[in-house]
Amino acid sequence: MIRLLLTDGHAPTREALRIGAAAAGLEVVGEAGTGDELLAQLAATAPTVVLLDLSLPGPDAFALLPALREQYPLLRVLAHGELTNEHYVARAFDLGAHGYLLKSARSTELMHGLGTVAAGRPFLCSAIGLVLLGRLYAGSPAAGDTARATLGLSKREMEVLSLVAEGLTNAEIAVKLFTSKRTVETHRQNIMDKTQTRNTAALIKLAARQGLLPE
Repeated sequence: MIRLLLTDGHAPTREALRIGAAAAGLEVVGEAGTGDELLAQLAATAPTVVLLDLSLPGPDAFALLPALREQYPLLRVLAHGELTNEHYVARAFDLGAHGYLLKSARSTELMHGLGTVAAGRPFLCSAIGLVLLGRLYAGSPAAGDTARATLGLSKREMEVLSLVAEGLTNAEIAVKLFTSKRTVETHRQNIMDKTQTRNTAALIKLAARQGLLPE
């Protein structure tokens, strides 16, 4: 069973996370509202996974990540943040996170992410994966074609991705591509189905390091 230590600077959010995790069969061994509380509980609770709020009060979460990696090498960390900036996400991975999930993600994706990192695999939520691939394609067509071929996406799906990355809504994308909103929704669902199990965590790190993504 996954032993979870969850963190969030907002008490009602911690309660909601605790209830959701327990309902999913995870054992919540502790919760912390600050970085200092997290560090104080680690040894006694011996969690399998830490859900790390990147905006946690106290020590900066990005300073906590290397410390967690050094002091608890077997501990798995799922970073929980609000930003979709690829360089911000890549930094979390570089400093020791094993996964990154947006706070706006659904509970089902949160539980999937916890299970994935607990199993020793990297995890990146689908919303960031879609934005990343869209920007990669828009910023570097050659690299985008490689990503498209690797993920099995059609050229139309990559066009949709690039527009998603620009922040357009489904309705706006439909107008731009001279198609229906329902068709765009279908493309987005197909993209999510094809990329959900891919190692997009490795892709975001590679793309950022190779300078394929816009600053």
